[in-house]
Amino acid sequence: MNRTYTWDTLEPASRPTFYFIGVTTGASSIRQVFPLWAMHLRLGDVELIGIDLPIHADPEQYRAVTTFLKNDPLSRGALVTTHKLDLFAAAKDLFDEIDPLAELMHEVSCLSKRDGRFRAHAKDPISSGLALDAFTPPGYFATQPTDVIIFGAGGSAIAIDWHLSRPSRGADRPRRVVVTNRSSERLDALRAVHDASDTDGVLETVSTPALVDNDAVLATASQRSIVINATGLGKDAPGSPLSDNAQFPEHSIVWDLNYRGDLIFLDQARGQKDAHDLTIEDGWVYFIHGWTQVIAEVFDVDIPTSGPEFDVLSNLVSQTKAGK
Repeated sequence: MNRTYTWDTLEPASRPTFYFIGVTTGASSIRQVFPLWAMHLRLGDVELIGIDLPIHADPEQYRAVTTFLKNDPLSRGALVTTHKLDLFAAAKDLFDEIDPLAELMHEVSCLSKRDGRFRAHAKDPISSGLALDAFTPPGYFATQPTDVIIFGAGGSAIAIDWHLSRPSRGADRPRRVVVTNRSSERLDALRAVHDASDTDGVLETVSTPALVDNDAVLATASQRSIVINATGLGKDAPGSPLSDNAQFPEHSIVWDLNYRGDLIFLDQARGQKDAHDLTIEDGWVYFIHGWTQVIAEVFDVDIPTSGPEFDVLSNLVSQTKAGK
């Protein structure tokens, strides 16, 4: 049974339960995938339940959900999407432990319990990096000056900028990372994390209240740019961050973090694929890495990020996509 709660309908779990905090959790493919993964990973008699909250919900709603998860004995933990920044801001004081990346990025994507302590983790920097590395050739940015354009300044954008800007990458870093957002407040938060990350990577932030503003930013991008839709448009709300007049850079990689919804951003890229020699990626690889990172933490199991065992989990996802 696929159950979904709201902040005010939560009920004590009757068996070990793992939660998905999002906007429209009932439509997520994890509903079909998780039972297969749970069986393969031998997680036992565990249930997945969604918790739906409106975008930028009232802080008291985030606190109610977090308090419930903290105090309910059979609630094992949760994956957080969309609400990563808002939940952390509203409920930071409720955690017994906060990992260094969550402290740095002021976000939480994973809630877990260990030895009676309620813990907050930021897993996006790891999962977004794994996803990027899966489809970006080694040394991609070292070959020639290359931009990364990110539409949306939420937790995923913060994580991607952190991953690509790390000094440990050496020459394999973008010429610049450009992040756009309708809200300047989100851009300021991203800038603060970037500046606190001890990096000399170049970050530009641009307020873009209209689609044509994003079009104009895209027009400045280098060839071979990585262009990312991190807005949630296409999944959490209809639409695309770009107008139909936008032109993608030649030979660029276009990545939509979404894997479900109307995916208009991907359709716009597909319309230019041959003419502009585009490589197009949807959010499936990100989905797999994001969920497996959180499941590994919540259930204290080892899940490789590549190799035969990871391929098995990926193949189980493929089965659900094919309707098998």
